[in-house]
Amino acid sequence: MTQEIMQAKMEIKELVDTFSILADEKDVKTQADLFAEDAVLTSYQGEQKISEQHGREEIEAGCAAFLALFDTVYHMNGQQVVHVDGDHAKGKSYCQVVLIGKNEEGKRVRNMQGVWYEDEYVKQDGRWLIANRTSHFTWTDVKEV
Repeated sequence: MTQEIMQAKMEIKELVDTFSILADEKDVKTQADLFAEDAVLTSYQGEQKISEQHGREEIEAGCAAFLALFDTVYHMNGQQVVHVDGDHAKGKSYCQVVLIGKNEEGKRVRNMQGVWYEDEYVKQDGRWLIANRTSHFTWTDVKEV
C-alpha cells in the first residue's frame, strides 16, 4: 500500500467519524458540507427505502428533520474498509446509533440501531467528500428509559 493510499484512507476515516460527531452535536449545516454539491443520501430500513435526498440543501433539511426527533444522539463507529482509486474511493463502514427521545405515547425511549454505510467518496479541492451514501438500518432495539 502506498503512502498516498494510506493517507487517503486516514482522511476518509476522519470524514466518516466527523459525520457521526456532527450528527451527535446536531450540527447539520457543517455535516451537509461534508457532502459533494450533487451528493445523494439514501436510507433503508431493512429492504424498504425510507428516504432519499439530493444535494447539500436536501441532505441538510433531511438530517435536521430526523435529528429533531431526538434529545440525544450518539454514534459509535466500528470497522471500515475503503478502496481508493485516485480521487475516488468506495467504502463500507459499520455504526451503532443510540437515539433517545419520546415515542408516540410521550414516553422517553432509547432506540439503538445497527447501521452500515455504503459510501462513494470524491476528492475535490484537496478534500475528501461523501459523493453518495446509502445507510442500511439493519436492526433496532427500543426500550423505555
